[in-house]
Amino acid sequence: MRSVTAAPPQDTRVQPSAAAGEPEGPPLHVRTAFGVREAEPRPRPHLPGPAWTCDAVLLRPVSDTVLAAWSAATVEELATAGVDGVRLARPVRASDGRRVVSGWAACHDVTGQVRPRHDDVVAVSLRLHRATAKLARPRFVDDRDDILARADRMAFGERAVSLDAETGGDLFAELARRRTPMTVPSQLVHGDLFGTVLFDSGEGSDAPAAEQVPPAVLDIVPFWRPVEWAAAVVVVDALAWGGADAGIVGRWSHLVAWPQMLLHGLLFRLAVHAQHPACTKESLRGLEHAARVVTDLL
Repeated sequence: MRSVTAAPPQDTRVQPSAAAGEPEGPPLHVRTAFGVREAEPRPRPHLPGPAWTCDAVLLRPVSDTVLAAWSAATVEELATAGVDGVRLARPVRASDGRRVVSGWAACHDVTGQVRPRHDDVVAVSLRLHRATAKLARPRFVDDRDDILARADRMAFGERAVSLDAETGGDLFAELARRRTPMTVPSQLVHGDLFGTVLFDSGEGSDAPAAEQVPPAVLDIVPFWRPVEWAAAVVVVDALAWGGADAGIVGRWSHLVAWPQMLLHGLLFRLAVHAQHPACTKESLRGLEHAARVVTDLL
């Protein structure tokens, strides 16, 4: 899971060098709790973070059990109501009703893999957030003090944190001076969709409509921000690390307060980067490229 519900460092888009050794699969007592004791765990490649399929159940390690449990409950609520044009991986509870067991969460397996379809991910963001608009503000959003939460508040000028100059602090300070006030309403949004949306091989404009399968979302990383900001974060990530063409910023320019949303999304990622222990001057280059594209609109 490339989100704060997942084991670090994938939650920050810093993309450091791979850690030594391969992650271990779900232990026997976890598989037993989720009802797949006898299943042979099979690594599931091309997903956001480590994941193993056990029969039809997908098991993934999580680092924040409170957030992972909330995400599972929220995804279940949204899946029950249905989200137009988006598949949601329905969570699986343990035999005793828990959503997280020893740092592992489970959901029904879904087809697809992460693909560089950046505009489609923006579209998924907008569709998903039409559904999340009805959801209440989670209490823990205001209490969180992890890297993403601090970076979010810094991006919107709600908190000051000292940032390392060489890994994004100087660029953050320069760009922060170009913020202007916004009056766009906030709601519950998934703020970490880049690199987490799964696309099935049958999808695409060239496939017959009957064969197309909607993109899939596994979990939700909650922020209380404008819908347009969540879309802007996807675009910033795509420019910085996804190889997206600069034209992507123009293709979504109809969104409200778009230049400032892009700026706030960029500030968010810069603040994340500069706080992450694995960040380097080299890993900043992608964000520097995104900054050049975004500043042309300001």
